Amino acid sequence: MTENELSKIVFETGLKIHKKLGAGLFEHVYEECMFYELTKSGFSIEKQKLLPIIYEELRIENAFRLDIILENKVILEIKTVDYIAPTHKAQLLTYLKMTGCKLGLLLNFQSDVFKNGVTRIVNGL
Repeated sequence: MTENELSKIVFETGLKIHKKLGAGLFEHVYEECMFYELTKSGFSIEKQKLLPIIYEELRIENAFRLDIILENKVILEIKTVDYIAPTHKAQLLTYLKMTGCKLGLLLNFQSDVFKNGVTRIVNGL
């Protein structure tokens, strides 16, 4: 399945969760719901995946944590903020570069309209 096909499924799943729960909950609630829905659909998915960074000869364990990685292709960063700041986008782009993934989705469940809270970040797609 391509990154774009996975992206569509993620969007539909997030929309379903947003419709049922609305805005205003903690990030981990939406993350658990996304994990639950995507897992029951049979996807390979990991949450709170810790990854190292290698700087010259130095290996820094647990240097960053991915909220969700789907099929080892798409990184999901779950937010519940008033607006997506440039630092959120930069964070996700860094995750994409460090993992070699090509697509990341910022899912801001705080948005009144779910589609307005979704931001695609690409790394060479």
